Amino acid sequence: MIDNKDILKKFGEQIRQLRLEKGISQEELASRANLHRTYIGMIERAEKNITLINIAKISQALETSISKICNGI
Repeated sequence: MIDNKDILKKFGEQIRQLRLEKGISQEELASRANLHRTYIGMIERAEKNITLINIAKISQALETSISKICNGI
């Protein structure tokens, strides 16, 4: 069974990878998703348990689906 920290870590890694593929900074992603810059960093470092609403905002900002973000978690 996967523990909570592993889920957050894998999710954060996926966000970071998708963001880097788009060639955008944490600040740009935050702006596009209407979230705070430090919040994006906390997600990528697995320090925050993100809500479904914010996952949807980030997926829109990354121009991808929620299922692609969660793939492999």
